[in-house]
Amino acid sequence: MTPTFQNTHPLEDHVSGFDNRTSPDHLAILRRPAIFSVLAHGGETDQADAALKALPDAVVRNASPGEWLVISETVGAETLAREISAIEWPLSIVDQSDGRAVLRISGPNVRRILAKCVAVDLHPLVFAEGRSANMLCCHVSANVARFGTDSFEIVVMRSYAGSVFEEIMEMGREFALTAGFSD
Repeated sequence: MTPTFQNTHPLEDHVSGFDNRTSPDHLAILRRPAIFSVLAHGGETDQADAALKALPDAVVRNASPGEWLVISETVGAETLAREISAIEWPLSIVDQSDGRAVLRISGPNVRRILAKCVAVDLHPLVFAEGRSANMLCCHVSANVARFGTDSFEIVVMRSYAGSVFEEIMEMGREFALTAGFSD
C-alpha cells in the first residue's frame, strides 16, 4: 500500500486554537512562501545583488557576503527559480521553501518583544528598514529582517519553527501578542 502524505505547515498545530482577532502586536506566519538560498560566484556580488533586488515578485535578504535569501509570497518556487536562473551572473541556487518557515512580527512593542530573544540592537538608527542579518533568535539560528517601521521578518529552519514560535509568544505575552497565518 502506498502511503499518502499530507503537506502541512510546521506551525499548524501551534496556531490552531488562537482567536481570529488580532492585537496591535501580531505574529503572522506565511503559509507557503517560495524561499531560495542564493550564492554568488567569483566575486560578482554587487552585480548579483542588484540583479536579485530587481526581481519583480521577490524580496532579497542578505545572509552573508555574497549570499542571500530570496523570498516570494506571490509566485511559486518554480517561477522564482526560473527568474533567478535567468540572471546573467553566475549564481548557485537552492530551494529552501520546504525547509524554512517565515514569521512576521509587527506592532508598537515589537522591538521590546524581540529584545528578549535577539542580541542585536534593533533601534531604527542601527537596524534600518530593509536591513537583514543572520543571528540567534530564541537560541536558534535565523535570518531577521526589518521591512517596516515596526515590522520584522524572521526566517528559521522548519524543524525549529515551533520552538521559536513558542518562545516569541511567551516573550510577547505581556503585550497581548496574537498569532495566526497571514492571508
